[in-house]
Amino acid sequence: MGFNCGIVGLPNVGKSTLFNALTATAAAEAANYPFCTIEPNIGRVAVPDSRLQTIAGLAKSAKVVPTQLGFVDIAGLVRGASKGEGLGNKFLSHIREVDAIVSVVRCFEGDEVTHVEGKVDPVRDAEIIATELLLADLESLERRVDQARKRATGGDREAKDNLRVMEPVFAALSEGKPARSVEIGADDQRRFRLLQLLTAKPVLYVCNVEEESAASGNALSERMRAYAAEQGNEAVVISAKIEAEVAMLADAIERKDFLDALGLQETGLDRIIQAGYRLLELITFFTAGPKESRAWTVELGATAQQAAGTIHTDFARGFICAETIGYDDFIACGGEHGAKEAGKMRQEGRDYTVHDGDVMLFRFNV
Repeated sequence: MGFNCGIVGLPNVGKSTLFNALTATAAAEAANYPFCTIEPNIGRVAVPDSRLQTIAGLAKSAKVVPTQLGFVDIAGLVRGASKGEGLGNKFLSHIREVDAIVSVVRCFEGDEVTHVEGKVDPVRDAEIIATELLLADLESLERRVDQARKRATGGDREAKDNLRVMEPVFAALSEGKPARSVEIGADDQRRFRLLQLLTAKPVLYVCNVEEESAASGNALSERMRAYAAEQGNEAVVISAKIEAEVAMLADAIERKDFLDALGLQETGLDRIIQAGYRLLELITFFTAGPKESRAWTVELGATAQQAAGTIHTDFARGFICAETIGYDDFIACGGEHGAKEAGKMRQEGRDYTVHDGDVMLFRFNV
């Protein structure tokens, strides 16, 4: 199962520099002019999780495979994108294809990098992006609401059911509120998702600061933190320049020494990846054995059968049971054998709700 976060922002805020550092490649050209990224670049990055190495050590695994999260570098948006300005509809269509939005805002001064709006103001930049996405949703939904109302008047039951979801969302958008602010009942979640609204996607703000402020942030990033909190969102402070330098260091000890010298406990990229994981409400379960220990991604609330399906469709189709050990029990008992002897391994059925950190072995027959 692949989950993708789209990196968006105005031109020249550090999106491509951040993407390059995330994927440790030069796949996205970083240049001091707008629209240097014409096609969205996609990179998958490992989700940092110290539990995996611990599990692999106890299982004496020959191979360790982390779970991954996808990041898509999307061309810079400008004011008026919803009306076709800049890359307009192409930009918006690329956002529609991702699961969550990572909104990068510039929180550093300096004339060496031009700002498309003429002045550095991260809150204004975030609001420009939010407004363009909202206007695009409003235009898209208005047409569909009108059509559904006409069909509903003629007695179309499906249209009436769709209107039950669309009308409160359209009302919220008309008031300048994102689609995600509307409370949707469990029975209507599928209809809501099918609307494919841009403002329904969760948002993470990334404050790109100068190198000197990477550890503590600055006045501009504090404004963004406050703004994000008001929106019910999270904000992460990073220096894209520092992250690009760290990405060039292959040796783990060199990386640690470099971060220590800057007063950083971990890279900003690790914080972004972890925040993206939380944003999408994802959890990790593990499989472990002599050949390999591997981390797998499922959505919060996934069943054992759904988790089995992430490994292979046959596992889900022929599901018998899931032999499950909680992470803490796996560690405390020294691995699978010790957990079995201590009675900590459980046989769970297809409807068992997977917990973050579960170590699982699936039994199946096809």
